[in-house]
Amino acid sequence: MGLTSAALSLTVTRAAQHDNARELSRLRTERDTALRQLDTVRSELHLQKTVHETLARVAARGGGEDAITQALYELTGLSALIEDRFGNLRSWAGPDRPDRYPVRSSTYQEEILRQVARDAGPVRVKDRLIALARPRGDLLGVLALEDPEATADEHTMFALDNAQRLLAQELMHMRELTEVGLRLRRQLIDDLLEGTDETSAYARAEAVGHDLQRTHYVVVVHWPGNAADSSFTRAVEQVTATSAPRPLITRRGDRVVLLTEARHDDDAVYAALAHELGTPDGAIGVSTRCNSPGGVPHCYQEALRALEVRQNSRQSSGTTFFDELGLYRILGPGNSLRELEGFVREWLGQPIDYNAGHDTELVETLSRYFDCGGNYDDAAAALTVHRSTLHYRLQRIREISDRDLADVGPAQSAGGNARLEDHPGQAALTAATRRAGAAGQPGCRSPPTHVLERCYPCVRGLPPTSPCARGLTGWERRHCAPGQ
Repeated sequence: MGLTSAALSLTVTRAAQHDNARELSRLRTERDTALRQLDTVRSELHLQKTVHETLARVAARGGGEDAITQALYELTGLSALIEDRFGNLRSWAGPDRPDRYPVRSSTYQEEILRQVARDAGPVRVKDRLIALARPRGDLLGVLALEDPEATADEHTMFALDNAQRLLAQELMHMRELTEVGLRLRRQLIDDLLEGTDETSAYARAEAVGHDLQRTHYVVVVHWPGNAADSSFTRAVEQVTATSAPRPLITRRGDRVVLLTEARHDDDAVYAALAHELGTPDGAIGVSTRCNSPGGVPHCYQEALRALEVRQNSRQSSGTTFFDELGLYRILGPGNSLRELEGFVREWLGQPIDYNAGHDTELVETLSRYFDCGGNYDDAAAALTVHRSTLHYRLQRIREISDRDLADVGPAQSAGGNARLEDHPGQAALTAATRRAGAAGQPGCRSPPTHVLERCYPCVRGLPPTSPCARGLTGWERRHCAPGQ
């Protein structure tokens, strides 16, 4: 009996020991599993921490797109790249960069974007892992990893996903900066066109990265049919984007206005715009040199005048430069006597100086010639001289000035056969010629005596400096005739 009890007790003890051993083995297995899981979690946390720290350093340094692709390549060991939404390469880090990046059709590119957009995270498309940078739902760019052997793991996906978020922030920040910069640049050129104080203009221009200290030109672009289309402004921006530095651009009604350092002496900009917009029916007006912010409003009017002459000519499409308009620079509304005098001085400065130094009647002859619209008989009669005398004087003026008095400049071909006597600016041109001639008389800004005697018999015999003669200030603003 005793032996039986002992045997049973031993059996029970052994069974319990076996149970305990199995339980201990199970616990050990669970412990080992937990330790492995802990190691995995620790490793994942370390990798995630590495990703976060690496990308945080990139963000803190403001490295931009190139820094993002370089960091992603270092984190994953796979070549990283950034494209814009159209499939154009913007940045590449890692080996095997193609010498010529492949160009996809717009249809295929849109299909890829739609395929990737269906999922929230990175998506494999053939040999690439692709993630979209689309903050606030706006697609701004594409981040991808080259993975032809499909070696990407969860760590790779995690790094790509976080890099995509950083890229989205970077692209959104750049877009906002660009929009603010464009707004400030447009406000600046708008104020310059209206007229603003130069000190603040220089400071504001420097803030947006534009040097107003240099010589500029005002350019006005008009393309019928594109007045309400924002693509018109974008087309002008794209065509002029190669200019260094970039011009200031704004919209004025149905026209685009530029303030630029570049003066294109041919129709290159016009041809590029015609190609971009798909129609040649447009015109461009270009001002003369503008050397300070204070001269921008005047140059703007010059560009408008050049555009107006081009649009009202037989060949209404193309580019017109204000300094090539000839007489059309002054024969128009809004021109002051000072501007007329400047034009006369530019064209006839040498004959005027010669007239003053040699006491000739070249200026009076030219004034009468303009009075009569270039008619020899009428001009000779007005001057009471023979046609041959008039011909000699005009020939002498041509020799001294080296200019053809019948040439109204390049605008003649653009504007057609305009007759001076039919234009409302004829009298103003005559007056400006007389005024410039009077200014050339040494010590006297009044009309020459022979002009006063012919126009005003009451002053015959009086010196030009007498109160009666000097009081006739209207002579230089009226269309005088003998005996008036």
